[in-house]
Amino acid sequence: MIAPGTLLLTRSQISKLLGAEECVRVVEEAFRLHGEGRIAPPSLLGMHTRDGGFHVKAALFDKGSESFFVAKCNANFAQNPKRHRLPTIQGVLLLADAVCGIPLVVMDSGEITVRRTAAATAVAAKYLSREDSKTMTICGCGNQGAAHLETIRNVRNIQGVYVYDIDHEKAMLLAEEYSQRVSVTAVTLEELSSALRKSDICITCTSSDHYFVRCSDISPGTFIAAVGADNEHKQEIDPRLFISNKIVADVTEQSATIGDTHHALDLGLITRSHIHGELGAIVAGRRAGRTTKEEVIIFDSTGVAFQDAAVAVLVYNRALAQDIGRRLDFND
Repeated sequence: MIAPGTLLLTRSQISKLLGAEECVRVVEEAFRLHGEGRIAPPSLLGMHTRDGGFHVKAALFDKGSESFFVAKCNANFAQNPKRHRLPTIQGVLLLADAVCGIPLVVMDSGEITVRRTAAATAVAAKYLSREDSKTMTICGCGNQGAAHLETIRNVRNIQGVYVYDIDHEKAMLLAEEYSQRVSVTAVTLEELSSALRKSDICITCTSSDHYFVRCSDISPGTFIAAVGADNEHKQEIDPRLFISNKIVADVTEQSATIGDTHHALDLGLITRSHIHGELGAIVAGRRAGRTTKEEVIIFDSTGVAFQDAAVAVLVYNRALAQDIGRRLDFND
């Protein structure tokens, strides 16, 4: 029997309920289900404002005998921390029972977004980076950068990390925060190219609207996770990198529309046939992942709603088990 009312969960409550390792596990399973054709194509709506924008991502998600609907409305305003002392990403996520339609839980979407995005990168790194990867560069030292630094270490034995941010103080703070767990070095823009050339894994999670990772920065065998471009105006990777390297999308339609891949497509440098495949197909064993140590692989991560659904279901069930959150009856 479904519990009465709708559960309400805050960001801090979600943070206590959700660890990196189990987040990677449920996101990997969601990609597998997608690769097996057991999840319907997700939906996306985006709208821009003068200083930021909003997007709504929705999906149906079947988990065993249960069926769910998720809709996430996110606001993304890159200048929020400096201008208003507010998070860059804010919003809400609705998880509903897809059989009877009852809204099961309404929760903060910011924490879910940060955690599931880092988890998706970790899943991609598990299948696409070299197993002996030890050095990583993270570009962007906000919440997303910190989550990636923590999460990737669940799938690879990372021993050295370079961190870069346009605000060098943020990079230094992140390096200091993690210095007791792994060797972390904050680098300046002038030092970034050298750091990238020495890295086995490159992760970009910025709000940049022009690429800063150049072809000459990338060494053979590098795994690149392009995370920051989640609308058609953002860009982090030199589009020429897409010409001769392996491209893996989270969902092809989104990567070709709002991801870094779309810049290479719009310039006519590649066609959609250049996209090797979707991550779900690789996780499900229907497409090959890395086949040589020398190949450069780009994972274009635009963020899809079935990732949100998988993590939201995990959080919801844990909240019920631990009696966390409060209830509101919208039908009252």
